[in-house]
Amino acid sequence: MQRKTIQVSLDGKEIIFETGKIAKQANGSVFLHCGETSVLATACAAQTVNEEIDFFPLRVDYQEKLSSVGKTLGGFIKREGKPSTHEILVSRFIDRTLRPLFEDGYYTEVQVLAYVYSYDGVNIPDVLSICAASAALALSDIPLIKPIGAVRVGYIDGKFIVNPSNDEKKLSKLDLILAGTEDAILMIEGYCDFLTEEQILEAIEYGHKYIKKICHAIHEWQKEIGKPKNLKDIHHLSKEVQEDVSKSVSHLLEKALLIANKKERSDAFGSMQKILQEVFFPKGQEPKYLKKDVQFAFKKLSSDLMRKKILDENLRIDGRKMNEIRPIDIEVGLLGRTHGSALFTRGETQALAVCTLGGETMGQRFENLHGEGTQRFYLQYHFPPFSVGEVGRSGFPGRREIGHG
Repeated sequence: MQRKTIQVSLDGKEIIFETGKIAKQANGSVFLHCGETSVLATACAAQTVNEEIDFFPLRVDYQEKLSSVGKTLGGFIKREGKPSTHEILVSRFIDRTLRPLFEDGYYTEVQVLAYVYSYDGVNIPDVLSICAASAALALSDIPLIKPIGAVRVGYIDGKFIVNPSNDEKKLSKLDLILAGTEDAILMIEGYCDFLTEEQILEAIEYGHKYIKKICHAIHEWQKEIGKPKNLKDIHHLSKEVQEDVSKSVSHLLEKALLIANKKERSDAFGSMQKILQEVFFPKGQEPKYLKKDVQFAFKKLSSDLMRKKILDENLRIDGRKMNEIRPIDIEVGLLGRTHGSALFTRGETQALAVCTLGGETMGQRFENLHGEGTQRFYLQYHFPPFSVGEVGRSGFPGRREIGHG
């Protein structure tokens, strides 16, 4: 790809997108600069498609290099290892904004990487990394439907501010991260200090104005130098397989969706899977359809029927009406030797919460681009396999658990 640069001004803050300079063998790469903060984002797609999978395998990783602020890790091990909680959260920001914007039926494995190589302490790199990742995908041949943009909105002295500096962020009564397309907001994250709903809505509209500007610039850049999108690997589900799956199990599926008990409902779905296996994949015969097509058609049929129940009959998956909630039960003091404990049950979902109090020396120490610090409050969230009645890995917390915590 030829070397090319574009510039976007957000209320006087200049963001420079550069491509064709670094990571030339990636499907798409963008080096983004704002002040002396620099983020490299790359997007790569696998050469071959795994024919067995019926989902989109996207992996996003964000990493802040301590060398970006002239530091090394403070412990004995100087090489950066597993991502910090903050890096995992930013990875999830990028992931959940981009994931809905890939073409349906695209099952090629895609990896998006974003690295902070320089940080000036002023221009915060998390929202910039979302913009860089969007631009890298837009310029690549990976079929992203449309580019996204992201901004942070602050509120200081009664005025909204876009992408506040690190010092301004400390003074702000609002820290709102927004990401979306030219048409709509896709992701909102943040907190505020007792602002009204009207002020939050105003902040969203204010931020979206700048998101539109970023998206428009990336889209024009894409039209100028972007690679043609690779659409040959997109798998289209035929109407024939959808109709055949519907004829086989739709009458059973409609009844199963109204079963209130989760175990009984799961058993009913299991019975339908056996029927699909017998109808479409009989032993000793050549199957008419791919297994993933049958499974995807079944998922689509389930979604369509659930949506129809909600819209036409005002009923949810377990037979509840839209204004009904599951039974709630709360039991406290469950564990005798902890500082606090509670068992919260809603329907068939349970959470066992334990509270521990400690002195100042027991805080969670951390180290990041801004220096060292201590976190006085933190939540450790666990989602073990038995909570959904399954067999699975039990070990270090996954990205989902860290994100929810």
